[in-house]
Amino acid sequence: MLGGFDFLGRNYDRLDFKIILANDIDSYAVRTYRRNIGDHIVEEDITKIRSSEIPDHDLLVGGFPCQTFSVVGQRKGFGDPRGLLYREMVRILKAKKPAAFIAENVKGLVSVDKGRVYEKMLSDFEDAGYRAFPKVLNASQFGVPQKRERLFIVGLRSDVKNDFEFPVPNGAIVPLAAVAENNEAVDPKYYFSKRAVEGLKKANKAFNKGRAQDMSQPCNTISTHLAKISLNGTDPVILVKKDTYRRFTPKEAARIQSFPDAFEFEGTDAKRYIQIGNAIPPVLMWHVARAVQDQIFYGRCLHQEKEERDNVAHSFEEYRNREVGILKVTRQASLFS
Repeated sequence: MLGGFDFLGRNYDRLDFKIILANDIDSYAVRTYRRNIGDHIVEEDITKIRSSEIPDHDLLVGGFPCQTFSVVGQRKGFGDPRGLLYREMVRILKAKKPAAFIAENVKGLVSVDKGRVYEKMLSDFEDAGYRAFPKVLNASQFGVPQKRERLFIVGLRSDVKNDFEFPVPNGAIVPLAAVAENNEAVDPKYYFSKRAVEGLKKANKAFNKGRAQDMSQPCNTISTHLAKISLNGTDPVILVKKDTYRRFTPKEAARIQSFPDAFEFEGTDAKRYIQIGNAIPPVLMWHVARAVQDQIFYGRCLHQEKEERDNVAHSFEEYRNREVGILKVTRQASLFS
């Protein structure tokens, strides 16, 4: 989502991008995309889509699978085939040569294999003809009710003269209570059984079990398996009252990610949790995309003279008179990049 929505009383205006193609391999994610965003999405493994089938574009956005780099996973890195999918972005960059790209992944990518995986990725982007500007951002510092840290890499084609600066945190800390539903209205199926609570009481506290959230603070990071969490795990849960716990509803999970209530997810609860947990928080992505728009594609915050606007693939007149084309490439782990 690149703007044109409201979240917690604030409007995130639509940015000057036009999505011309999107891709995902998950059928439920594709159905959700079509329902809320548009029909310009292809349900296919990105490795099977030839570069010649991809239209020319100005900005490439990709969220390659993060499970292989996550600290909660096995961190196999390049030992897992999913860890190689960033190369599909590299392939497209070499073939289509857009002015810029945005890549997103988990913070843990930086430290996999003592940083060798991360350095290899940056090197491959450089070999494709792009200068990389990486930074870890915490979603909670940008108005998202979640302490979600993610690595963003903004790349600029080597002939683009600009540098890039990431958006500055706006200090808008949002507590979990702002997006939680009324406990009395929540379906009993989201509550943990008495047996589960008794099991929690017997658990060794040293294992950090039963992560009941401080409702006055942003939520800890949510994942894709919210439908399967237990009180003996480390996933965030809500303590309703003494000895009464519940998991997040899909609506709450979506709000924690900063999706507006009007956004509707397809599938069962389990399928919805997967899509929500894989997503980039729309509000955080809006801030990053806004910075790219304003610094690279001459948004309304820049006021350079016409003769200085010679650092992108097209002339300033073209950008002034049309929306900037953007290609989104996703595969399972990042639906709304």
